[in-house]
Amino acid sequence: MPGPLSGLRIIEIAGIGPGPFCGMMLADHGADVIRVERAGARPEPLLGRNRRSIIVDLKSPEGAQLVRRLAASADGLFEGFRPGVMERLGLGPAALLQDNPRLVYGRVTGWGQYGPYADVAGHDINYIALSGALHGYGRAGEKPTPPANIVGDFGGGGMLLAFGMVSALLHAGKTGKGQVIDAAMTDGSALLSSMIWEFRGTGFWRDDRGVNLLDTGAHFYDTYETADGKYIAVGAIEPQFYAELRRIIGLGDDAALDDQMNPARWPALKEKLAAVFLTKRRDEWEKLFSKTEVCVAPVLSMEEAAAHPHNVTRETFVDVGGIMGPAPAPRYSSTQVDAPTPPTKPGSATREILSEAGVSEEEYNALRASKAIE
Repeated sequence: MPGPLSGLRIIEIAGIGPGPFCGMMLADHGADVIRVERAGARPEPLLGRNRRSIIVDLKSPEGAQLVRRLAASADGLFEGFRPGVMERLGLGPAALLQDNPRLVYGRVTGWGQYGPYADVAGHDINYIALSGALHGYGRAGEKPTPPANIVGDFGGGGMLLAFGMVSALLHAGKTGKGQVIDAAMTDGSALLSSMIWEFRGTGFWRDDRGVNLLDTGAHFYDTYETADGKYIAVGAIEPQFYAELRRIIGLGDDAALDDQMNPARWPALKEKLAAVFLTKRRDEWEKLFSKTEVCVAPVLSMEEAAAHPHNVTRETFVDVGGIMGPAPAPRYSSTQVDAPTPPTKPGSATREILSEAGVSEEEYNALRASKAIE
């Protein structure tokens, strides 16, 4: 069977970061996602996979009208411009939902469609700063360290937009009514921090970095350097895992480690573990901990991760047109997610897509002559 989103057609107004990631996710799982590109666009080897594209000048009346025509027969459309841009182009949700009341209209921005910061410029680092997420990333006594742009752009933005699109598509299928999704990366990155907020509210978490159970404060939940300059990741929280960790590293009889959950003891115990892990190479530790109930794993580089036997067995990474990257996830028991296909040259499917939309040869030639399309 085809992917679970097979049969859905989504228009993607091409942008950067969270938008392409949302489009990739929807296309990975079977949706027919059509990217509306601007002239001069370059293919994105991974984020642009599994979809066709058309080059349209959205600033021209003819180009904007063409996108409106495509949206009239689509199930969804999403964009990542600042608030008001699509309205100025004549492609805001009011216009498109008037044409197609079932349309699901997705919008992803940093700050959201309203609020004091709605029209302010920003990037991932700014959004996760305002949501409170960035404050907790880093080690004790050091400055906050942004986790690349995974938490804001991709987790809190693109992935939540994809979730919102699918949720609203299910609703539209039941009711016949489309709606607008306001996916803000500040909101999304805050949502991803839900467990930490719960811990804080119950007195289990200090509002500082590097001093808590899961943020490198604890000696049994951290990374440690090994003899070859690589690292091992330890997550031995539960008593039985902690006891097995102590046994394997030779500290089972050290009474100092008995007081596992006393934060006052963590800095000194971390020094003990650090000294032990420096005595062997990372692969030696991996072999010792292999298939044990300890919760220890090697910290792999991207190249190493792609070659690790577990990831190879599950085909976690795939080659897409000569670029190695993550495979579609999650997996399904019945529907089959096809192997990703490389993105085509931007605009290469223009004629095909317009033909499917009922654009005649005469209309097509007129659009080309006006430079509304390429």
